[in-house]
Amino acid sequence: MSGETSSRPHLLGLLAGLFLAAGLVLSAMVFTRAWLKISESEAINVTGSARRNVEADLIVWRGSFVVEQPTLLEAQRRLADDRRKVENFLAQHGFTNAGFSSVAITELQARQVQNEGGEETARQKTVGYRLAQSLELRSPNIDGVLALERATVALLEAGVVFTAATPDFIYTQAGEAKIEMLAEATQDARARAGQIAGQGNRQIARLRSARMGVFQITPLYSTQGSWDGMNDTSSRQKTVTAVVNAAFLLD
Repeated sequence: MSGETSSRPHLLGLLAGLFLAAGLVLSAMVFTRAWLKISESEAINVTGSARRNVEADLIVWRGSFVVEQPTLLEAQRRLADDRRKVENFLAQHGFTNAGFSSVAITELQARQVQNEGGEETARQKTVGYRLAQSLELRSPNIDGVLALERATVALLEAGVVFTAATPDFIYTQAGEAKIEMLAEATQDARARAGQIAGQGNRQIARLRSARMGVFQITPLYSTQGSWDGMNDTSSRQKTVTAVVNAAFLLD
């Protein structure tokens, strides 16, 4: 009996120690979470942006010409002749670096009905060939290419069945502008955060995190946009926009 009586205080002391340790761990966890919440509340999340109006510095112009002749040989000769006319036309306007595609050949088929032994049969027969070739011209001389496009009526007058596509206007400095504008957007975000902090008599301490948002190129004065970015090629005058999502710690 005396042995059992003496072990009880030891057991109670051990249990009390375990409860105390658990309480200390729980208190530490609660304190840590509270500190994290306070720390998180000491930051301001803002979005900054930068805009810049730019002009395309490269134009991409495409066109194609086509011939139709009853035989493949005649079609090839006619296409070669038309290509010389197109090359001369380009050279007259100062462009000799156009790239020409390979020739696309299409057989022209017609349905032919024949009477054989009193029965009519129909079959497809080759009646000619259509040959087509396209070209692509890239140049920083945007005004020169636009003047070239307006003058293509001369090719039609020379017997060339030529069609031109709407040109693409490219801003090739987008990569360099992106780096500069992200810095400008971050500065804008800091200014916005400072205005918000000032309303509570606080100050911005430092940048905690920054994440690049949408970077897009849109037509000038356009309200177009996309969540994953946009790269307009339809307009010569453009607006470049960079967005940064930033978090600043407060003093």
